Amino acid sequence: MSGALVTLAAGPAGANTAELVVDYRCTGGPGTIVQNGPVKLRTRVTVPTTLSVGEPLNIGWALDYKDASRFGSPGYFAPGGKVAVTGDVELSGVWTGVLKPVGSAEQSGQLEPGTILELPANISDSAHTEKAGTVKVTPRKLFVDFTPPAGEVMVNDDDQRVKYETGYWEDLNDQPANNNDHHHDIHRTVEQGATASLSFTGTGIEYVAQRDFRAGKARFYIDGKPATPAYIDASKMSDGTPSNDANRGGLTLWKFHGLNYGKHVVQVVNDEHGKWTQLDAFRVITKELAEPPTEHRATCTLVSAPVSVNVTISGGGTQSPTPTVTPTITPTCVTMPTPTPTSSPSATPPCNPTPTVTPTVTPTVTPTITPTCVIMPTPTPTSSPTPSPTCRPTTSPTPTVTPSSSNTGQGNTNTSTPKPTLTVTATVTPTRATPTTPQVTVVPSGGAQTGEASDDGPSGMGLIGGGTAMVIGSVLGGVALKRRQAAHVRGRG
Repeated sequence: MSGALVTLAAGPAGANTAELVVDYRCTGGPGTIVQNGPVKLRTRVTVPTTLSVGEPLNIGWALDYKDASRFGSPGYFAPGGKVAVTGDVELSGVWTGVLKPVGSAEQSGQLEPGTILELPANISDSAHTEKAGTVKVTPRKLFVDFTPPAGEVMVNDDDQRVKYETGYWEDLNDQPANNNDHHHDIHRTVEQGATASLSFTGTGIEYVAQRDFRAGKARFYIDGKPATPAYIDASKMSDGTPSNDANRGGLTLWKFHGLNYGKHVVQVVNDEHGKWTQLDAFRVITKELAEPPTEHRATCTLVSAPVSVNVTISGGGTQSPTPTVTPTITPTCVTMPTPTPTSSPSATPPCNPTPTVTPTVTPTVTPTITPTCVIMPTPTPTSSPTPSPTCRPTTSPTPTVTPSSSNTGQGNTNTSTPKPTLTVTATVTPTRATPTTPQVTVVPSGGAQTGEASDDGPSGMGLIGGGTAMVIGSVLGGVALKRRQAAHVRGRG
């Protein structure tokens, strides 16, 4: 499409961009910075094509002249004038609105009417993305404004903008330096009604000429109307007394300030025949302006039909909060059953408590479970010895002894048949309640409420071993008792 080309620049995800090459034609009326017909611009608009919610939508706009046409200064100005360009970017889709990319360039030198103005290299604007979806970005018009600096500039008598409208004006160059004439030249007339004029843009004007006893009255007009003061007499001092000066140049003899900013015309008219009216220079005054004057604005429209870029905005990801882990420990105490002997009672460790710790997460506290196994014999005489060691957890050792005997006498015959019953009771007692924290690391010995026993006392394995020894001793004692009883019976027989 003529005047609107689209190129894509690939990059990392979320950073793809599209570049629109768009041509403009800029126009303006009298007093604008469009001096000699339309000014053509070639611009490059850069737009990101993919974004995430929260990332800014940045619009960049590079500017340049397309051909030899240029913007020009609308008047005489001191250095420091500013050219500002404002873009108009239409947003539609999930958003509706307008972005205004803005950029400016300060003019480095003193300006005269028609002096070429420099453009800002780039203008830009951005918007904050708050909603996911698709936004269509369409560049529209450009506006070019000129803001003059506060200051003053001299316009010499031989400047082409100074018009000698009526009468004869002599051009006197190479004046003596001690005359102090601006650029060492002046124009002079002796014809009554001879007129010179200057069109200027500003807020004030001053008239610079020589004070000389041969000069006369000169009248002044601003925009066709008598100024205030309406005239001066260059042959007299400021207090109205006659002057004896001759060719005393470079003096400000008349001034008019307080004009509204804009374009004005000043006229100087010789009021006395045969008397000198001279023109050395005009001083143009411009006060500081808060805003760019609208009379200098140029409006730029697209040469071709509008071209758009679609920007895809995806939803921003959120981070999950760090979970809080509560460790859980489930201690388990398993008591191993004691096998029943078949022929003769034998001592077998009846209790083998094995704590099993199953943590769900990595623990930071070490609980210690110290089981205690106590074996208590319970002899019960019966007709036949049947030792049955058992192990059951109790809160306290409770020995139970149930003797049973039978004596039937027939003459001198006395028969006794003992029937002992051996009951073994094992008590497993943890040193504290079921711990709620897992056993992983070692904490200082004897720490209160840590689940760990002090290193100074017996270990868990020592207690288990002691309990086992007690069981074996009890069983062996019962066996020995049985044998003594059997020997006693045989001796009586």
